[in-house]
Amino acid sequence: MKKLLFGALILGLMTACNNDNVSNSNEESADPAASQNETASRRFCPSEEMRQEELQKDPALRQKVAEFEANAQKFAQDLKIGKVLADGTVEIPVVVNVLYKTTAQNVSDARIAEQIAILNADYAGTNSDASLIPTEFQGVKAGDVKIKFKLVNTIRKTTTKTSWSKTDRTNNTMKKASTGGIDATNPTNYFNIWVVGSMPDTQGSILGYATFPESAGTWKDGVVIAAPYFGKTGASSPFNLGRTATHEVGHYLGLRHIWGDANCGDDLIADTPTQTTANTGKPTYPLYNTCYGVKRSVMFMNYMDYSDDNSLYMFTAGQKTKMQSVTASSGARSGLRVY
Repeated sequence: MKKLLFGALILGLMTACNNDNVSNSNEESADPAASQNETASRRFCPSEEMRQEELQKDPALRQKVAEFEANAQKFAQDLKIGKVLADGTVEIPVVVNVLYKTTAQNVSDARIAEQIAILNADYAGTNSDASLIPTEFQGVKAGDVKIKFKLVNTIRKTTTKTSWSKTDRTNNTMKKASTGGIDATNPTNYFNIWVVGSMPDTQGSILGYATFPESAGTWKDGVVIAAPYFGKTGASSPFNLGRTATHEVGHYLGLRHIWGDANCGDDLIADTPTQTTANTGKPTYPLYNTCYGVKRSVMFMNYMDYSDDNSLYMFTAGQKTKMQSVTASSGARSGLRVY
């Protein structure tokens, strides 16, 4: 029941969006400053919601998603017979764009280096808490994803903004110099991260958001992370282990939320257990859900769930394959191989 026929992918995406609009209590409503809460008590990533809005407006973008998913499936089949990734690893060049008004928002070079190191550990499977992966999931853990990150430049710019609203996020104003932001550095060949002040929302501060592979090479392509949740030293608990970046980079490399953004939804990954919804806080294993009549523990420790940073510590082999398909020579982000 978990994996849907690929031909229904786009319809499923749109349906999930419509269902969320009705039943998801985390949906964003009006954006009055007076009602915004700038303290994050739970993880909230609007990447999928923002993606659905773009897909609803743009049939060509929906076609790109279909092509991306088709390539991921083909890659998975090719990988079984050894046709791809002859070099074993892709090293992604990273440009960090820091927009700040206060000293606290101007994250240090040391903190940026720390965040890159966290990404490299999490994606190599060498993170110290990987030892916590339950025996049940040891057989599907990703280990080394064979994707590395290399900081090549940091760009800093002062701004008059201490916070960035929903309108800013919708328009990606932080990504354009003409609206007070910083233009992306060649997004076809470089992975851009924007670090900004807080991103308040009626549900609490947003930690970060990302574009997906169908946006590869466009002016807005990359990841945005709020300064309080970037890196480790000086970051705000319980999101102070750098896992916001790990989560958002997962989206950038093609991963969906593990629950598929719907009740017992499909994240298009075969080895992630189906679960009813997002997990938050610090769950305790085993945590049982029942979907389609099957009761089993969910993988709340997967980086693509909403658990606190100290409860996230694994990708699966299926997620590894999906991300490798994106950075392969035939993938949507093949340009990251050349810089």
